Amino acid sequence: MRAPKNRRVFVIGYGAATPLGATFEKSWERAVRGEAGFRKVTRCRVRTACDVVGEIPDWDPRSLDFADKKEIYNWSADFVLLTMAVCQEALRDAGLEIDTETGPRTACLIGSALNGSDAYRKAMDNYLTRGPLKVSPYLLPNLCANLPSGKAGMLLGFTGPIFSPEGACASGNHAIGIGGRMIRDGDVDFVLAGGVDTCIIPEIIHGFENMNATIKIRPGDRAFTAPSRASRPFSIDRKGFVLSEGAGVVVLAADEMITAYGLKPRAELLGIGWNSDAFHITRPNKDTIIIAIRMAIEDAGLKPSDIQYVNAHGTSTLKGDSTEIECLKAVFGKDMENIPVSSNKSQIGHTIGAAAAIEAAFAIEGMRRGIILPTVNYIPDPELAGVDVVPDKARSQSHEIVLSNAFGFGGTNCCAVFRGV
Repeated sequence: MRAPKNRRVFVIGYGAATPLGATFEKSWERAVRGEAGFRKVTRCRVRTACDVVGEIPDWDPRSLDFADKKEIYNWSADFVLLTMAVCQEALRDAGLEIDTETGPRTACLIGSALNGSDAYRKAMDNYLTRGPLKVSPYLLPNLCANLPSGKAGMLLGFTGPIFSPEGACASGNHAIGIGGRMIRDGDVDFVLAGGVDTCIIPEIIHGFENMNATIKIRPGDRAFTAPSRASRPFSIDRKGFVLSEGAGVVVLAADEMITAYGLKPRAELLGIGWNSDAFHITRPNKDTIIIAIRMAIEDAGLKPSDIQYVNAHGTSTLKGDSTEIECLKAVFGKDMENIPVSSNKSQIGHTIGAAAAIEAAFAIEGMRRGIILPTVNYIPDPELAGVDVVPDKARSQSHEIVLSNAFGFGGTNCCAVFRGV
């Protein structure tokens, strides 16, 4: 193998679809206003106290400029068309034209935790009610994790490597980390890196409910009459995350490509820290998470005191939130009181495989604009005292270096450090 080129890696654009909006711009505008994008589920029918979710508002594949009726029918896994739309948005935002020069040097790495589970549900329903011949011949492609990236390439024209880094709820950061390494080493010049999940179906809702991961909203809960209050990371009454759908893609570029193509950098990817817990499928391991955070900071060539904001994993689970705060206190020590820590999941819920990429884009846009997004729905928890969680309102604050955390089922951890430019 040839020696790595040791190139610097920059973020030059992004796209997203979240429960706050079908584009990054719409999502950002509502996030800054301190809004949360939760409602009673409309994608399917369920009878459960876990019936508040995050659905992408106004998401309608029929409005896409590249999808006709046949395309929408064949690609019944929503994560395929959604990825295509968000990749298209991200490239336009970056100002990167895919042509005969850039196309072969552009990769697409889109992670997903649950893949085409919605397409499988439709196929099973057809099988049971209409017979085996009514199972779509597109079912298997709809289930393949790499197909969203592949279809995005067919739409947009890039021909570099495509695959799906599967890191559960940390998939987006894994995609960013792997993509950054590919650019650094010289394998490609550009990478569309991110994650996607479209998981609002009964089986997934009940599965998370039965493992006590998502919030059960019953009479007396403050979200019973106000679904927007369902996700409340770090709050004393947190009870579980809000399941959401979404997609996020950041466009990475090698340093010399920015000058060559007249592109504008938003942030530099400085460091990645990744490992695994070897502990439990859902309960986090404090010791290994601390190592992952430290690895990211060391990979960036920084000290903990250099971090100016932490974009937390912050799912709104009792154990997860308290463990993350313990880990941050262990890493940052006395500096912790001076480092804002907020959770975007308070506003968009847990978008599973898409979460880390959406949150990275939010964190980078925040550096550009001098804004730190809030942790909404916050009621202090005395056990988590001594941490500035940016309660309820976005804050105007200049900052240049952020740590963005992501942890996933199976004990997978991936943390990223970005510097604004």
